[in-house]
Amino acid sequence: MWRNYACAWLAYMVLLAVVLRLADSSQHGYNWRGLIPMLWIVPQAFVLALHWPLSGWMERRHVPFATRCLIHGVGAPTYAILSYALPGLLYETTQPLSFYVWPVLYSMMGYGVIATAFHMIRANDARRRQEVAVQQAHALLVATELNALRSKLNPHFLFNTLHSIIALTRKDPNAAETALFQFSDMLRYVLDTEKTGNDRVTLDDELRFVRDYLELESLRLGARLHVDWELDDAASSHLLPALSLQPLVENSIKHAFNPHSRPGRLLIRTRLDAHTGRLVLSVGDDGPGADIGRVRASNGLGLRTVERRLQLEYGTDEGLAIDTAPGAGFVVTMAIPVPANDKEFT
Repeated sequence: MWRNYACAWLAYMVLLAVVLRLADSSQHGYNWRGLIPMLWIVPQAFVLALHWPLSGWMERRHVPFATRCLIHGVGAPTYAILSYALPGLLYETTQPLSFYVWPVLYSMMGYGVIATAFHMIRANDARRRQEVAVQQAHALLVATELNALRSKLNPHFLFNTLHSIIALTRKDPNAAETALFQFSDMLRYVLDTEKTGNDRVTLDDELRFVRDYLELESLRLGARLHVDWELDDAASSHLLPALSLQPLVENSIKHAFNPHSRPGRLLIRTRLDAHTGRLVLSVGDDGPGADIGRVRASNGLGLRTVERRLQLEYGTDEGLAIDTAPGAGFVVTMAIPVPANDKEFT
């Protein structure tokens, strides 16, 4: 700022020197002695620089706008009169008083320009600080809500899985023991993401967790559960929020297989859409389906939590799409922007 301030005054002095030369074109050489009075601009520039600490004092004290106008209303004519009264006393100028009217007004205008510029710089800095504070507060709010959503999702997953193991215990104790070992591996995945504080995992890690979950459920459902996989290898290393795919699978298990004894088919797809720049994941079943209006009005935690996490993480309201109808199965598609995943994963 001070460099720009000094350069502006230097440019102003050069402009005055050029104007003086053009105003006296009859001389063959440049009248350097005529520039001596211009040296008075230097102390003027230093005096006007006091506006910076003055504006800072006004900002810290929250001086009202009317008081600021009053201070400058007194300061501008005082500065302008002293700027020309003092040289007049030093050089014993004998010009009439009317000769100084326009220079005084011009000096008052210069005072106003400098004062306004410094106040605008401080106001702009304050606005930027406020924007940063708002962004930090918003980021903190988003992080807090994400943690709250995750805190809801983890117990939801644990409760439902334990409920499945309990049901398996009554049916097949040996299979229940195997399920407990399977569950311990799944629990380790959940705890690892909690411990690191980073809820981003690769798609491969999330798919491995989903496979463990499906193996546990297959112990309970047996031959009724058929799972087909259509996986895009190019998408395997991209990142997504932990426990974002598993709730979609759990939703299909709960609504397509649990209430019915007939076999069912579960289809899990992953693909990298180069055209839209999104990682697209979908989970579908051939179960009884549901009315889309009732699904949206449902109090179910899984789908609503995943949808809200996508909104907070990626700022999109179209991250989760549901395609269902009575008797037509249930398909949930999740789309994650790829650029948001292009980060170093540790």
